[in-house]
Parts: sequence; structure tokens; C-alpha cells
Amino acid sequence: MNEILSRFCPRIEFDSYEDFFENYRCVVPDDFNFARDVVDRWAEIDPGKQALLWTDDEGGLESYSFLDMKKRSDRAANVLRSWGIKKGDVVMLILRQRPEVWISMLALEKIGALCIPASYQLTQKDLVYRCNIAGVKALITVDDEELLDNLEKVLPECKTVAVKALVGTRVPGGFVDFRGAIDEAPEEFSRPPLEAGSAKGAAGIPPVREPMLIYFSSGTTGMPKMVLHDHSLPLGHIVTAKYWQCVRDGKVHMTQTDSGWAKFAWGKIYGQWICGAAVGVYDTEKFTPKGMLDAIGRIRPATFCAPATIFRFLIKEDLSSYDFSFIEHTSVAGEPLSPEVFHQIKEKTGLEIREGFGQSETSVMAAAFKWLPVRPGSMGKPAPIFGLALLDENGKPCDDGIVGDISITAAGSPGTLAGNAGAAPFSPDGVPVPGLFRGYWKDDEITRACWHDGAYRTGDMAWRDADGYYWFVGRNDDVIKCSGYRIGPFEVESALMEHPSVLECAVTAVPDPTRGQVVKATVVLARDASPSEELKKELQNHVKRVTAPYKYPRIVEFVGELPKTTSGKIQRNVIRQRDSETPVF
Repeated sequence: MNEILSRFCPRIEFDSYEDFFENYRCVVPDDFNFARDVVDRWAEIDPGKQALLWTDDEGGLESYSFLDMKKRSDRAANVLRSWGIKKGDVVMLILRQRPEVWISMLALEKIGALCIPASYQLTQKDLVYRCNIAGVKALITVDDEELLDNLEKVLPECKTVAVKALVGTRVPGGFVDFRGAIDEAPEEFSRPPLEAGSAKGAAGIPPVREPMLIYFSSGTTGMPKMVLHDHSLPLGHIVTAKYWQCVRDGKVHMTQTDSGWAKFAWGKIYGQWICGAAVGVYDTEKFTPKGMLDAIGRIRPATFCAPATIFRFLIKEDLSSYDFSFIEHTSVAGEPLSPEVFHQIKEKTGLEIREGFGQSETSVMAAAFKWLPVRPGSMGKPAPIFGLALLDENGKPCDDGIVGDISITAAGSPGTLAGNAGAAPFSPDGVPVPGLFRGYWKDDEITRACWHDGAYRTGDMAWRDADGYYWFVGRNDDVIKCSGYRIGPFEVESALMEHPSVLECAVTAVPDPTRGQVVKATVVLARDASPSEELKKELQNHVKRVTAPYKYPRIVEFVGELPKTTSGKIQRNVIRQRDSETPVF
């Protein structure tokens, strides 16, 4: 039996989805610290157990054990201490998928400092905004030329940044060689007397509620918000890893994502290591489908997860020359996967992709769990613990077939974190809900706007069928209201994706004086297709044939690429803004 996992879950195996949903429990120890209680414990139980298998575009492979991770994170914690980093300080990591990402996150947890993972694709404006609003004290980055150039220009505006460190071969003036500093640091790390999770929180807040991690929301609407998680987050991802991604003790799991967004927490550290799986890492400088496929061949993961964007690109490749026999389970999250992509992947590789749904604010909320037959296009059924519901505009539960706001209702009224105006969700008995965020840091107004009356409203819309499966419709501000109909962009996008000429697409609303709004499709064509008026008509007629005719896009625009967040999500709000500035009629 997995000694680590069984400490937190009284029961691990279940006979059915119903058994899992009703009887799964997760115990959150008062003094839980992932770095100490999982990684360091694995290093003690099985020092040689593989934790990380790393590859890059050059084709090399590097393996790290849990003992390696313990020793390197202890050294890194000593380095951070020497810089004056202490409990409660904020450190930003822009490290792509270098091994130092894992080492640094563990070190920060051991100290009790807050970690902000960030993308290397951040602009100058993004960097200044994040550093100043979060009060970043130290910044650790890779030696990316464009990123360093941006940092050189904006760091004088980042008044709280006291330490700058770099991982790489070229260390510019004013930066500390982080990798070299770790090599020279003392190996023995002593636990501080007021380590994260060890001191009682203010106002009766349970100790585990001390903050650990901040993710900036992906910003599909408005400025990114600071999503605050506490030390219970890793335990929330047990459901993500074991029961949706189906990772296995001693096997390699590979989730393809940059370290700067929340899918990293979902698939590359917490639940996977609790379950005893090794994490497969492809540290690519620039994504290409061939590079991705070659890396999968080197890593040979037993379980694989990727955003929908990657699968959309892979189906355009010749997959017949690649071996996928070692992959036992495949999953997707971040954006809905269209049924067409699902069917093509299954036809070409034999892999059945299981969808999952959640946010930067949560662990997996709903999924096509392993006991459930897959219904392509559906996000599956609710995860236990959260109390998932669909609520209407008045906060009332929606009947089957009615579109509502995906909401979490298991937690009661928000509490308050000392020094922060954000919410601290509790279950009815006051126990932390593992995997659920604490609130939007330093923004009490936005927190209360989505968390009130005993429910957290995600802002994502869905409907539920008679068998309990949930079907994603879109963000509440993405839903199109045309002539009295409510049209979800995902359904129209799925229809368009069935056409061989379409590589990617985004469906948005355009104001119309007669109908209120009409449907617009912004389309990226496949390599062998060319834009034309004839193709526009063909795509419109195709949508009319495969879905309700009133949902067809009255406007079709061909583009070279779609606007996306640094996490790869399509920014429909950017398209809407462009259309408002330059009318499409």
C-alpha cells in the first residue's frame, strides 16, 4: 500500500463512480506541508524512487530521485534564507520547466514563503503589474534573451524586488547564479520555528490555512486576478491525479504545460508525487507537434495529459509512425475538447481522451472518471467533496437541460485571512476544503462578487443531462444571445472543427440591430486550405448540417492565429474588443 497516500485518504480504492462520490474522504493534517510530508518522506522511505524524468529539444534525458529533490530543495531553502527570504515573503519564479522549478517550489514551502509561478511569455506591462501588486521580494528566472531584455527595462519600476537570480549559462550583472548558489549551499536545512503550517492562524483560522501559492488568473476577461491557495491545495489534487489522470505508483505521468500556470499544479507535482508517480517533463523552447511526439517517445509515460490545443495540432500530423502502446490513460483539460478531435485521436492512436474541468481556483471539479463511459464533448460528472451545482441568476439549482453557472456549494461563508481581505472557504464543519482557493488576494470586492450566499460561482456555464453528465457551454460573457436563443460558443466550435479545412477556431458574438447578437467564427485554416468566399459558405452550411441551423456563423473571418493567454487559452474577449473597434459588417 502507498504509505503516503493512505495517510491522507482512509480509503483509496472504489468499486464504482457512485461509491467514489459518496465515500471518498481526504484528511487534511493541521500541520501539513507538502515538501516535508510528501517529498522528504518519500526520500526517507525509498531514497532512489524516481521523482522527475526530464528531456528537452536536444533529446537528452535526466532523472532525479526524491532524495535528489529533498537535498536540492534543502540547499535552495538555505540560499533563499541567505537572501533574507522568510515566511510570508513573495517570490516569483519564471523558470519554464527547468528542474529548478520543482526545487524552488519545495524550498519556498519549507520556508513558508509564497510562490508565484509565472510564464516566460509575460510582457513588460505584465511583469510590472505582477511584481508591484503582489509585492514580489525575489525573482528567479531563466536566461531567456527576450525575457531578460524585458526585465532590464522594467525592474527599476518594480520597487519591492530586492533579489534577482538566474538559472542558465549567461548570468548578467546584478543577477545571482541560482544554480551555482545551490551547489555551494549547506545541505542540512533546519526547520524554522514558525514554518508554514506550524503556527496558529489569526482569528481562529486553522494553521493549514496559511498561504502557499498564488496563481494569476489566465486573464480571458479583464486584468488577471491573484488566486490564493493554502497548504491544503496539494491534497485536493489527489482526486485530479489518481482518479482522473489515473497515475500509478512507480510509473511516469506526463502533463504538457509551462510552469507558469495552474495546469502545472494539476499535473506536474502535487497529486502525482503524493500517489508515488514520477513526473515526465518536456522542457521545450518552442512547441512543435513533432517535437512533442518525439519527447513522448523518450519519456514513455504511462499516463498523459495535455491541453486541447496540443491535441488539435497532433491530429494534423502523421501519427501512424509513432508508438503509443505504452500510454495507458489519456486526459485533457484547460479547454473543452471537441468530439471531432476526440474521435480522430482515438482512430489514429487508439487512445480514449478523458476530459476534466476545473480552474486556477480549484482542483478537478468534474471529469470523465475512470468508472464512467466517455461521452465525447462532456466534462463528465462531479468530483466528490466540492458539492458541484448549476445555479440560475437567482441562486436556485437548475433542472436537467437548463444552462446554469457552475458553482461550488459545499463550503460555507468566507472567512478572513490575517493581512488579506480575500475569502477563506470552509466546509460546513469548519474543515478546509482541499483544492479550493482562499480568495483573490488583496481584492475583497472581486472575491465577494463570486463567493456569496454559501456558493462560489465559477462564471463558467454548463448544462446537465438526465444521466448526470455535465456539458460545457462557455464563460458567462461568451454565451451568445441571438433572437432569443442562447448559443454556447463551444458547440459551434465543435461543429466547425469537424471540417477538414479548420485547424482552430473561436466563436464570438457580434452586436446586431435586429437579432441582438449574431454568431461570428474566427478561423485558422489547416495547411492545405486557402481562404475564399466559397469556403466561408461551405463552413456555414456545414454548421447548419451538424447542429441547429440558427447557430451557424453569419460572419466568418480567416486569420493566421488566434489570440491566446500565456497558458494557451483562446481569448475571445480580445476578438470581441477588436470587432468593437473595427466593425465587421
